Amino acid sequence: MPRIGVFICWCGTNIAGTVEIEQVVNAARSFPGVVYAGDYRYLCSEVGQKLIKDTIKKENLERVVVGTCSPRMHEVTFRKAVAEAGLNPYLLEVANLREHCSWVHKDPAEATPKAIALVRAAVSKASLDEPLTALMLDVEKRALVIGGGIAGIQAALDIADSGYTVDLVEKEPSIGGRMAQLEKTFPTLDCAACILTPKMVEVAQHPNINLLTYSEVEAVSGFVGQFDVRIRSRARSIDPSKCTGCGICYEKCPAKVPSEFDMELGKRKVIYVPFPQAVPNIPVIDRENCLYFKRGRCRICEKECPAEAIDFEQQDEIIERRYGVILVATGFDSMDLTGYGEYGYGQHPDVLSALQFERLFNASGPTAGQVVRLSNGRPPQRVVFIQCVGSRDIARGQNYCSKICCMFTSKQAILLKEKLPETEAYIFYIDLRTAGKGYEEFQRRAAEEYGVIYLRGSVGKVFPEGERLLVRGVDSLSGRPLEIEADLVVLAAASVPRRDAPELARLMSINSDRYNFFDEAHPKLRPVETHTAGIFIAGACQAPKDIPEAVAQAGAAAAKAVTLLSKEKLQSEACVAKVDPARCSGCLHCEAVCPYGAIAATETEERVRGELLTRTVAEVNPALCQGCGCCTMTCRSGSVTLQGYTDEQMLAEVDALCLQR
Repeated sequence: MPRIGVFICWCGTNIAGTVEIEQVVNAARSFPGVVYAGDYRYLCSEVGQKLIKDTIKKENLERVVVGTCSPRMHEVTFRKAVAEAGLNPYLLEVANLREHCSWVHKDPAEATPKAIALVRAAVSKASLDEPLTALMLDVEKRALVIGGGIAGIQAALDIADSGYTVDLVEKEPSIGGRMAQLEKTFPTLDCAACILTPKMVEVAQHPNINLLTYSEVEAVSGFVGQFDVRIRSRARSIDPSKCTGCGICYEKCPAKVPSEFDMELGKRKVIYVPFPQAVPNIPVIDRENCLYFKRGRCRICEKECPAEAIDFEQQDEIIERRYGVILVATGFDSMDLTGYGEYGYGQHPDVLSALQFERLFNASGPTAGQVVRLSNGRPPQRVVFIQCVGSRDIARGQNYCSKICCMFTSKQAILLKEKLPETEAYIFYIDLRTAGKGYEEFQRRAAEEYGVIYLRGSVGKVFPEGERLLVRGVDSLSGRPLEIEADLVVLAAASVPRRDAPELARLMSINSDRYNFFDEAHPKLRPVETHTAGIFIAGACQAPKDIPEAVAQAGAAAAKAVTLLSKEKLQSEACVAKVDPARCSGCLHCEAVCPYGAIAATETEERVRGELLTRTVAEVNPALCQGCGCCTMTCRSGSVTLQGYTDEQMLAEVDALCLQR
């Protein structure tokens, strides 16, 4: 029986407020193998860790049990302390006395016996623990950033400025993302292009950044430090080495289609750049709509191009590279509002989404910067803004608040009043949420300085009334019904994940929440990391957020990525699955359920009755395995074991808990 030491933490009053610490310590002294039991108010503190290290040496301890808060919080802390005292860090067990005990009980008479049982179970498992060794992995000194919006741009620049090579992949022909579609930003009303364009140019000119626009990630394999990624760079039908960006090709192109960048309010040519400040400023041919690719005729752009840069035979390029880290910053979409028929969206040209309305302010937008009614081209005399369309809507939309809408709508109301001072602006809102530096002052400025009228209430119906729109709603502060004749109605659509977010999450083996936003490893302590080591997230792909927050998160994710890239070797997880090939039946159910792609089929040879036979068995890649245990539960033959959590160790804990009864 190994010599076991038990340390019980008070955690201030988090544990001690409900659990009788002295009783737990006294009970622990009677458990088999325990040669020391003590307590301290804050074991995670420097003094508490020193107590553990000194006691290990003094009592010659061979196993350590710590009764404290969740191992998710501090198991790494105590493993380091144990290792510094000379023990293998995996000879430590943590009994969760806070989340599993004190926080779920109010009566010490219930909490204390349960705490004793949890410590007894941890001691029983610790007696069977074996030393484990983690693999040391090489690190490829290259980073992949997926998404060329402001978050991806910032992350790529921060990593590149640290001296590492970065590949920035963007599925659109230009980087810039949603911010490129904005006219101005709140709360300073800075020109969005004036802020963004220098960053875009810096990315294109940075010696450590390889820009891959009009490209998508198709496959990801490998593990932290060694991710193997396949990227499809779609054919632009333009030779970038010849193109001078003169624009003659799209001036002469006869075919037009709705512009995605202008939210389909305007038209673009079939050979085009998305917007004037695009980076790279190289056109792309939309093959789905090009007359040559559809019907085999036209080729006017090829005839008119003075640089002879048009290449109709150009093919997609497949790029396969290895990366040390991956940073995902794919942004968000605006919710499709066609399901909100009561507002007339999609039925009347003067009912717009907030992003569509934003494009009306822009000089390069569909109306050349003129805010007009799309139905007749005349300036509006009255505009009604409706907040939370799709947000905070349990029945048809999303439960969450989209966070940016209150400020975004206030900004648009101010821009409207600056451009058309005589136009009336009404904002229907549920609540005003202005959490940010200068945000509250900005909203008050809209109301007090510009005369924007805020109406707390909801809108039930928007329908045509003659040449105008009639907005029927309720002022919830007075309880009175309202009818407002409007020329334009602007809907603040919910921010939702990109449509391809579930597929990307599957490729990356990262978790998503129920809305398909990417999940962080821990909401407080690891907000930019994912559960897959070496993959980080930033920006609105994680949750709705404004530009300053997206930029700050991108910087944090880049710092985490650089921390990994700066290491020569990385330590992998030691508590990984292991297959006994002698017992494995080769059914490979474990391979099907592994969320990290860590299990694959392999061939093994064995001699049966003197004959050498080859059969298929499962094999675990320890560098990929994250120790989730899915395979052990699925294995019918019981041939898969999770190191550190063997059947014997788990049953020992169960027996100890049953002993309490």
